[in-house]
Amino acid sequence: MNIDACFQLGYIVKTHGIKGQVVAFFDVDYPEDYEDLESVFLDQGGRLVPFFIDAMEPQQKGRFIIKFEDIKTLEQAEKLRNTALYLPLDELPELEEDQFYFHEVIGYTVVDENHGELGIVKEFYDLPQQQLMSMEYQNQEMLIPVIDEIFLHADHEAKKLHINLPEGLLEVYTQPSTPDDADDADEEK
Repeated sequence: MNIDACFQLGYIVKTHGIKGQVVAFFDVDYPEDYEDLESVFLDQGGRLVPFFIDAMEPQQKGRFIIKFEDIKTLEQAEKLRNTALYLPLDELPELEEDQFYFHEVIGYTVVDENHGELGIVKEFYDLPQQQLMSMEYQNQEMLIPVIDEIFLHADHEAKKLHINLPEGLLEVYTQPSTPDDADDADEEK
């Protein structure tokens, strides 16, 4: 299995008990959608290797106790600590018509309803406070908060992401922040 054909479901947090069980965290919006998994792919030295699940017990807040078929001892389970868990992209739940997965829009052209085409989606950052989209704008990185009021819809045929930027956000990236910055910009000309 190729990593580009997969999404990261989560990772193994720690071992559990002495019979090879692990605690995994599913870093997804609805972890309960994945309670009946039969297998996952684990990143083993840059390769995705299938691991079959004997038993899986949901805990709180996206955590699961998992018993893999071929992991029988604490020592074997310990080697899996901090390992990323992957599933094929086709196992992602279907979304509503106006929704999209972040990986789907990387490389799309960003179109603001007031300013027109702005740049290209580079990546998404999942920070503790909020999620941000990184866009290449006038040869610099522009960060846009990922909130429903800003993101209108993705046009998958045209490969365009339609947004409505908050007033003043674009100017943060185009206007000098202080009078000294304006003087520096004038001197460079």
